[in-house]
Amino acid sequence: MNYKKIIFNKSREVSLDKFISKALYDKKNGYYMKKTPLGKKGDFITAPLISNLFSEMIAIWCVSFWENIGQPKKINFVELGPGDGSLCEAILKTFKKFPKFNDCCEILLYEISDNLKRIQNKKLKNKKIKWLRNINNIKTGPTIFFGNEFFDSLPIKQFIVLEEKVFERYVLLNEKNDLKYIYKKAKKKYLDQLLNFEVPIKKNVIEFPVETIKYLKIISKKINKYDGALLIFDYGYNNDSSGESLQSVRKHRYTDIFSKVGNSDISSHVNFKLISNFLKKKNLIVEKIVNQNRFLYKMGIVDRANIISKNLNFKDKADLYYRLKRLLDEKSMGSLFKVLLAKKKYNKFSTGFN
Repeated sequence: MNYKKIIFNKSREVSLDKFISKALYDKKNGYYMKKTPLGKKGDFITAPLISNLFSEMIAIWCVSFWENIGQPKKINFVELGPGDGSLCEAILKTFKKFPKFNDCCEILLYEISDNLKRIQNKKLKNKKIKWLRNINNIKTGPTIFFGNEFFDSLPIKQFIVLEEKVFERYVLLNEKNDLKYIYKKAKKKYLDQLLNFEVPIKKNVIEFPVETIKYLKIISKKINKYDGALLIFDYGYNNDSSGESLQSVRKHRYTDIFSKVGNSDISSHVNFKLISNFLKKKNLIVEKIVNQNRFLYKMGIVDRANIISKNLNFKDKADLYYRLKRLLDEKSMGSLFKVLLAKKKYNKFSTGFN
């Protein structure tokens, strides 16, 4: 990647969030704009690729939610960052088993990468599906917003406390064209945001999800206006802070943030406590945040696997339960991944969380 031309323009330094944004989402050279990131040949694997049972549980949850709000004649399902389309492909098959719901549901895929949109379109080939480039364009409801490993990929700012003063982390392109971190005194508007969101300014590294907040503002507004819910699956934490969590992955291995810019994934752990507090301020109810394994157990994923396994040979049965273990095991995705549900205040639906 031509750092100077693509990321830095006339300056030799940019804030960390702008660096991440360019590295991942630059129209021509950004990681998500030119690569197929998922799968064995990619850089990482997500739950829908591990097992179709994951997607099936999400589909059943959506049908249950629709029934709970009175079976409206129309409901939107919006997938935020659909990846290679695997989850959408699987949930469509499950939706078809519920014809009344299927007739009411419109599938909207929020995708800004033309490269990934081509991959999704090729896999799905379904007239029922529409693509979104701006979730502000949603003008009807109710709407279920679903994100699996979406918010972890959004740019963050990082702040550091030095001698009781707060500094923001920037990325510098030095005279040798090497990248390094530098620190500049944090602007007052960001300090005010940290205080407003009750982010403790005590630890050495403070992460603030600037892009996540922008999305949540729009989503909460849509839910309040049109009804619906936000269901999030992501790796993260539900306490005050994790310290520094920024990481880069290439070919399923961790790598240095600056080593393969534009050719490796950059992500950070999701601050579920901050998201929860923000959504509550936007007049939504947030269910108690649970681990992924608890949600999937509650949705009956093990019972479903046991039913399917009865018709499988030994090899396929072993593969089924191996994949299930990856989703549920405490040492794997089971506890690292958290699940959050936000909805309108009158809605008492809590399937998967009770």
